[in-house]
Amino acid sequence: MVATTLPFTSAGEVDYDAYAEHVRWLLDNGCDGVVPNGSLGEYQVLTAAERTRVVETAVSVAGGDRVMPGVAAYGALEARRWTEQAGEAGCGAVMLLPPNAFRADEASVVAHYAEVAKAGIAVVAYNNPIDTKVDLTPDLLARLHGDGYIRAVKEFSGDVRRGYQLAESAPGLDLLVGSDDVLVEMILSGAVGWVAGYPNALPGTCVRLYQAALRGDLAEALPLYRMLHPLLRWDSKTEFVQAIKLSMDLAGRFGGECRPPRFRLTGRVNDEVTAATRAALGAGAN
Repeated sequence: MVATTLPFTSAGEVDYDAYAEHVRWLLDNGCDGVVPNGSLGEYQVLTAAERTRVVETAVSVAGGDRVMPGVAAYGALEARRWTEQAGEAGCGAVMLLPPNAFRADEASVVAHYAEVAKAGIAVVAYNNPIDTKVDLTPDLLARLHGDGYIRAVKEFSGDVRRGYQLAESAPGLDLLVGSDDVLVEMILSGAVGWVAGYPNALPGTCVRLYQAALRGDLAEALPLYRMLHPLLRWDSKTEFVQAIKLSMDLAGRFGGECRPPRFRLTGRVNDEVTAATRAALGAGAN
């Protein structure tokens, strides 16, 4: 499932036609589905009307069973409303961060997921302690899963030990890779899916890497992983949105501008992303 970037027009408006074309292109290149309105989709700077239409656009192309919107919000009631909207659009699952307006304690986290679960849509928890300062530990995820509030977790901590710990504490919980640069390690530890960033730019090679890792074919996976890793690690850096959009531009896709407060990369960071992208393209990545 690709956490999709979002194209904007030169006037800074959401380009829904370009977004629809991007979703279609990802599916045509082997991706299983899309995750609109995640951090990579710049949901924080979209209006409510824009967030709604982005989901509807994705569903119109992919069908609801292949769209898992991000429904993050400061409050549980708002997150539940976004979840209900996703269900009305035809989606079968949503992706939900914990409360992130403050450093929530365990009781607050449980209440947050319990409220959103009332919408009756399958919830995939999103553990990103780097940004939210709230860590969905394996024990806490086991509790959320045991209480019936979540079906899976997108694990973005970067700690590959979590896969083994979750297999012990919550064996029925589906583990999804969250950080592109630990893809192979997390699949080896039991992950069954990938909420991915870099397929926005290079879907063909990323899909081949993912499928080889799932098969346990390290002879095929590791050379691809080494080739892509200088790019994949940008998915875990502060500039990840701009980096992936720049790689899209270099690969002949439309990444384009971000909305403020994000601006185009400059200087050393721009040079590093450009060099890594050109190296991957030169090695045959597509």
